[in-house]
Order: sequence, then C-alpha cells, then structure tokens
Amino acid sequence: MGGVDLENRFLEALAAREALLQSLATEETDCVRLFHGIAEGQPGLTIDRYGPLVLVQTFREPLSESAWASLEKGLAVAVPEAPHRVYNPRGRLAPRMPPSAPEEALAPLVGRESGLSFQVRARHRGQDPLLFLDMRVGRSWVRSCAAGLTVLNAFAYTCGFGVVAAAGGAAEVWNVDFAASSLDVGDGNAALNGVQMTRIQDDALLVLRQLAGLPIKGRAARQGYQKRPARSFDLVILDPPRWARSRFGAVDVTRDYPSLFKPALLATSEGGRVLATNHLASVSLEEWSGILRRCAVKAGRPLRDVEILVPEADFPSFDGKPPLKIAICYT
Repeated sequence: MGGVDLENRFLEALAAREALLQSLATEETDCVRLFHGIAEGQPGLTIDRYGPLVLVQTFREPLSESAWASLEKGLAVAVPEAPHRVYNPRGRLAPRMPPSAPEEALAPLVGRESGLSFQVRARHRGQDPLLFLDMRVGRSWVRSCAAGLTVLNAFAYTCGFGVVAAAGGAAEVWNVDFAASSLDVGDGNAALNGVQMTRIQDDALLVLRQLAGLPIKGRAARQGYQKRPARSFDLVILDPPRWARSRFGAVDVTRDYPSLFKPALLATSEGGRVLATNHLASVSLEEWSGILRRCAVKAGRPLRDVEILVPEADFPSFDGKPPLKIAICYT
C-alpha cells in the first residue's frame, strides 16, 4: 500500500472536504477525518486529525516504510497546523511493534470540537481512539437539546456525550461504564471544559435494568451487586460496543439488540428520547429501525417517531449506507 497513487487520493479527499474543513474551523473544531479509505479508494486506511495530531491507521495491509515516509512528508505540507504525525498499523497483518514516533507525538494532547476540549492520544492502553469522530453529529444533536434535561449516558467510554450534554446545560448527567480508565479520561474531559457529571463505574447493562425496574436474575444476582432504585431520565444515550460479556449478561448488537434497547427505553421518561446507535455494516438501517419499533411495542412504550442522524461529510459512504446508524427514538 502506498506510492504516488495514495498521495493523490489523499489530496483529492482534502479537496473534497474544503468547505467542511472551513466550516468546522469556524465552529472551533479541529478533530476530523481527513481520509476515509473504504469510500475514497484505499480500503483499510484512515487518516484522522485530532487537534495537533494526525493519526494514520491501517486495518488490512500495512504501509511500507517508504510509503509511510512519503505520506508523512505530504501530511506535513498539507496539514501544517498539526505538527505531530503517528502511524498505527492494526489488524492481523500488523507488525508486533508499531513504528517509532517522537515522544511529544505520543504524549497526551487536546483536540477541539465545537469549542469544547477533549483529550486525545496517538497510543494508549486500548486500540480505539479516545474520541470517535463519526459520532460528531450525535454529540452536536445532544448538546443542542440538552438544556434542563436529565441525561443517562450508558456505555459512556470517555464520556464525550456526557461532556456535550453538560456543556449544553443539562440539569444532571450520569456516565456509566465498567472501565475505570475510560471514565478517568471522561473526568479529564469534564475538567477541561469546567462541567460537572456523575461517574458510575459499573456494568451498564446491570444499571440500565435496575433503572428500568427490571429484575436481575440468575447466578449474577446471587453473587451480589450494588442495588439502585428505578428512575427515569429525559434523555438516554445507548451507544453499546459490538459485543461484550459480563456476569450480568451479554451485549450482542448483532443478535440481541432488544435486550439493550428495552431497559434503555423503560429508563426513559414519558415524552423523552433515546439516542441509540448501531455500528454494524452487516445490519441495515431498515432492519434495525424495525427492531427498535417492534421492541418498543412489546415493551408497552411504542415510539412516536424515529429520527435518523447521518455522519457528516468527512465520513463519505460509497453506497449511501454508512455503517454507523444513529436513531433518535421519541417516546
């Protein structure tokens, strides 16, 4: 992978984003996808800017040393405002040790989105970025409507949704995630932006079921857990990983989304909203939205409407069907 063809495609992608990049800069946003390889001629390659950092990642064939050297030089010219450039090869063909990078490029950095600050790192304990760029449209929607609301952010990860809700004037924000390291980043993001949120380090599926007033059954119940009373929120954000297992059940977006959506819906106030996501390309929007509606009917809380949010133009889709699906479910 690499060569002149790659450089030309990257420059074409930048040109196609010119209007978007100008608009984002006006909004004080410097976190953006610069190259979305699957739709721009180089499947398995992404180039993202996070403030002062440009992060290049491959998920199939790695870049050769010469191709990375050439691309890095091109990035220095094309994106001079981001002086740090790091290449992370991922996937089964990735080398055991990633290419070396300057220490300052691997240090904690800060990116901006709509005037808010978020911690970013080229490399950390996990593989996923600390801020998912395709979810920008969802965070923008949450911030625009959060004033005065109580907000539950389930599977919060680094609490991006929680931060924008608090910045948007939410009355109360809960961030729920099992990983302390992720919530630590969320605490740092809250401090950067001067907002207050409630941190709950626990199994999100357990917490959702408790808030929804659903029973906790089986061996997990006998082992004990922190008990919480049922309560509802004006806005529930349900952004689960593709798959995960805990002693309270499995998170399986592919085969059992209703087991996630039902408690999220029942933990939502009458007249409130659930922002639900599905990242699987193998599940169509039509199929998934049908699952949401049928689940709501079975739960006795039929949806008044479902609004679909589409990722912004830095995540083009060659078939008009982006893998990330965001549904605003009106109860």
